[in-house]
Amino acid sequence: MTNELEIRAALEKKTLWLSSWMIHNANNIRAKGRIKVGGHQASSASMNAILNALYFDVLRPQDRVAVKPHASPVFHAIQYLLGNQSLQQMQDFRGLGGAQPYPSRTKDKDDVDFSTGSVGMGVAMTAFASLTQDYLAGHEWLNRPKGRMIALVGDAELDEGNIYEALLEGAKHDLCNCWWVIDYNRQSLDGVVTEGLNARFRDIFLACGWEVIELKYGSLMQAAFKRPGGEYLRDWIDRCENALYSALTFRGGAAWRAQLEQDFAGSNEALALVADHDDDTLAQLMGNLAGHDAALMSKTMKAIDHDRPVCFICYTVKGHGLPLAGHKDNHAGIMTTAQIEGLRDDLGIDAGHEWERFAGIGVDQEDVQAFLNNVPFNAKGRRRHIANSIRVDEVARPRIKDVASTQEAFGQILSAIASEAPALAERIVTTSPDVSVSTNLGPWINKTGLFAKAEQSDVFRDQEIPSTQKWRRHRDGRHIELGIAENNLFTFLGALGLSHSLFGERLFPVGTVYDPFICRGLDALNYSCYQDARFMLAATPSGVSLSHEGGAHQSISTPLIGMAQDGLATFEPAYADELNVIMRWGFEYMQRDGAAPQAEQNWLRDEKGGSVYLRLSTVPHEQIGRDMTGDLAQDIIAGGYWMRPPTATSAVVLAYTGVVAPEAIQAAGLLSDDVRDVAVLAVTSADRLNAGWQAAERARQRGDSAALSHVEKLFANVPRDAGLVTVADGHPAGLSWLGGVHGHRTKSLGVEHFGQAATVEDTYHLHGIDVNAILHAARALMPGRGARYITPLAG
Repeated sequence: MTNELEIRAALEKKTLWLSSWMIHNANNIRAKGRIKVGGHQASSASMNAILNALYFDVLRPQDRVAVKPHASPVFHAIQYLLGNQSLQQMQDFRGLGGAQPYPSRTKDKDDVDFSTGSVGMGVAMTAFASLTQDYLAGHEWLNRPKGRMIALVGDAELDEGNIYEALLEGAKHDLCNCWWVIDYNRQSLDGVVTEGLNARFRDIFLACGWEVIELKYGSLMQAAFKRPGGEYLRDWIDRCENALYSALTFRGGAAWRAQLEQDFAGSNEALALVADHDDDTLAQLMGNLAGHDAALMSKTMKAIDHDRPVCFICYTVKGHGLPLAGHKDNHAGIMTTAQIEGLRDDLGIDAGHEWERFAGIGVDQEDVQAFLNNVPFNAKGRRRHIANSIRVDEVARPRIKDVASTQEAFGQILSAIASEAPALAERIVTTSPDVSVSTNLGPWINKTGLFAKAEQSDVFRDQEIPSTQKWRRHRDGRHIELGIAENNLFTFLGALGLSHSLFGERLFPVGTVYDPFICRGLDALNYSCYQDARFMLAATPSGVSLSHEGGAHQSISTPLIGMAQDGLATFEPAYADELNVIMRWGFEYMQRDGAAPQAEQNWLRDEKGGSVYLRLSTVPHEQIGRDMTGDLAQDIIAGGYWMRPPTATSAVVLAYTGVVAPEAIQAAGLLSDDVRDVAVLAVTSADRLNAGWQAAERARQRGDSAALSHVEKLFANVPRDAGLVTVADGHPAGLSWLGGVHGHRTKSLGVEHFGQAATVEDTYHLHGIDVNAILHAARALMPGRGARYITPLAG
């Protein structure tokens, strides 16, 4: 029987081959389009041994891994050998329906834990996944062993600032069960990285409470160091600059010999040590950094006997085992046909058998298969969990004032859920980047407390100091306070929003942030949506309506971001009852499993589910006393309803979204003195109206002539010669497309430029979204009419 070390060595060569061949096939054999297919043979090879050590030995089913984006081919090769990846997927790598360039939870067929691709994002995600696991354990909902959340990190990824934001946040929350394994090959996309970064990395991680383990010398090196002249060799390796080490690696054994003989002049023992190796074995020795010694890494990792976070700095050579090894231009380099054929021959693989799982394996195939059948990581098969659904229909009656803002209503709705809907409230977890109070989470936190692994009293309360905030920290708390780092907020929402799949327990993450600072964390928001994470985001205050804060705190582009962001249903309600309907629907929408075919049966892909973005405001206005009928609630969710429906004689339609509702309604009243049947359209979700319109048009082009979207139904009774005025506290493009639904002449009002501090009235006037601006726009659509109340526009 073949011993395990021989099998693992054979598998390491096999994954190197399959990952390299996969990229070669995509670029040089398979039919391709007009541009380069690409791939990262060198970056993938750099981590080959690390992935082998983890997946074939160290990992357990409860562990979760964010794979370095450019190591995707090795990951897919390992999953292929384990039976989790198909041959067709491998052959279609970087093609339609094939294995993805970077691991993807939603696009790949094999067992991807965390999508990666935008560098640094997957690294931070593992820290927040660990905090999510701790939250579940603290509430006694984790019915399985705790796993380690592991990130495989390219050293160039450590230039990304979000990683250090996550490190600091982890230190605040006693992060545990988190490993970051750094592929320290000292090369980035454009060349060799700066000298001495390993020491900087070590100091930063130590300062944040991590254990740091440097894996620099492989077993061959360690054996050589024990021989006469070995200390001289070790000292030379430690002092060698990164660029020189890479260059000598690329040039090979003869270059190593020439350099070492020159530098070892005067040390007979060191020269003798070099002389004992021929060129091939000398190159093998100098390339034997610890990051390429899978057995050594396995032994080191399996010796960890605590749950504190650990950073492994693994020295590697980019392109190890390939003709590209060490070259500074190898990041996007691809082996030539002659080079790939040479590698194939060296590995004993016959031409025409390149895809066979065990071709050229060199050891007994039955022994290899038996080993793979018993790999601990793969013992329980696919590791995606399914969580039970949570009821969202419990009655909760928020206390809404007659004059209130949507931000205030948001806080009161959550407070009512905490008091009156225990099944739903139990699974809601809120989080915010140090803006909990100013986004109206205070009532919720006062009732539910903050989560902490150990009880922490409210010192102000103990000292009998009056405060509206009762911030007791305990294991049953349902709010997690973050520092001011929006990347952390969105990454944490992503981790919490994958709890049902990663850990088998449903959570409803609700995050709050100032709307303009969505842009600051946009990469992390996009990343979490790409994971198909489920969360609710309340972004408030928003727009120039946050008038006294000035342009730095006033948002313009966020409605367009909400429309464009896949996986995110965006709403901008004007009234508290609309928001209540939307939030209840949102908690149900977040639970839809995402596995249903995307048939667009109702033109919104609602079968799939997703996350929810609420754009709210601090500007209070009078609420509407009305019954919330089923039809009205359905229209609110679909994206809009008629506040004043059109008639056959309507000459103008005013369409508004969000906080400018009073301006549109007042303008309609004033216009009615001169114009009959002014219609008013309340747009609760420009995103869903537009998505439905686009999808219905696609359906018609596919042959479904009866397909009709909600917005088309809304405009069906608007006379074709009527004019349309749209108004929003955001970029006018968010609603301007409405005129294209049935070809109505349109004037779109909104915010296009940075604002400044002022009253709400002055700000609206400055940006042309006040009542007067609406009247001017309506008059432009109806020459000679509607001029009675207008005054000059802002200069």
